[in-house]
Amino acid sequence: MSHQPTPDNPSSPTAGAGVPVGILTVSDRAHSGVYEDRSGPAIEDWLSGVLASPWRAVRVVVPDEGPAIEEALRRLTDEEHCALVCTTGGTGPAPRDVTPEAVAAVCDRMLPGFGEEMRRKSLEVVPTAILSRQEAGLRGSSLIIALPGNPAAIHDCLSAVFAAVPYAIELAGGPRLETDPDRFPAFRPKHARR
Repeated sequence: MSHQPTPDNPSSPTAGAGVPVGILTVSDRAHSGVYEDRSGPAIEDWLSGVLASPWRAVRVVVPDEGPAIEEALRRLTDEEHCALVCTTGGTGPAPRDVTPEAVAAVCDRMLPGFGEEMRRKSLEVVPTAILSRQEAGLRGSSLIIALPGNPAAIHDCLSAVFAAVPYAIELAGGPRLETDPDRFPAFRPKHARR
């Protein structure tokens, strides 16, 4: 596992205290250093524009290998206590695309509606989205979402499902996350609103 450096900028979501959010890039090339990770930063940028609660990114890069992905997910949820973990990469049909299997292996419960909605939204943009195997599940009180590796597709998929993310984490026993209501209102039933 390679760990990305944390900026010293105190205004950065990766600095200081806040709810930890895991960003796991799954890529042989990014892990070996021959390819710049653009997907992990795309997730971080998207979340920075949406989350109003204090948070910090915990970024990890691993190769396209099931055991490495599973180990990283367990560390991010069990040791780093990330309320949310977004993976990127390894969701296609190629032989080394094993992220969905790794996510399913570590999750206690799957949330198939997330994958269904991400694919539905992606199909409005590109017909090959039918080949993508995005999904989500819960490990304890942590929500894990498997996103594609393309930065534009990451934006589309997060936009499609994120309104349900804060309440899903809350229902699972995780912390309360607030979004910027003017930019991206989160869904909560009336009894759960403040």
